[in-house]
Amino acid sequence: MAPTRHDLENCARGDAALTRAFTLLGKRWSGLLLGSLGAGPAGFRELSRAIDGVSDSVLSDRLAELTKAGLIARRVEEGPPVTVSYELTESGRALIPALNQISRWAEEHLPAPDELC
Repeated sequence: MAPTRHDLENCARGDAALTRAFTLLGKRWSGLLLGSLGAGPAGFRELSRAIDGVSDSVLSDRLAELTKAGLIARRVEEGPPVTVSYELTESGRALIPALNQISRWAEEHLPAPDELC
């Protein structure tokens, strides 16, 4: 049976949604950053230490992108000293179960990095 126009439109909308999601989340460090903030608010240095290998400039870029997308909120607390922390928004918290599921899938279905060679 050939797909109906309605089926094709739903598929196209789903593809567009996945494209939007992976354009943002598929960038290196984005998933780890969101996962790290799943444990609670953190400052820039805490996040930098928690995500081994991320440069300060890339971390800053990812924080700005995820903030602009509405997944992270940036909070500035007046000092002295002035402190900046980041936390998940409601939208960001809603993404954590999906990230956990992707992690479980990867554990079950993808070879470990040392098995790739």
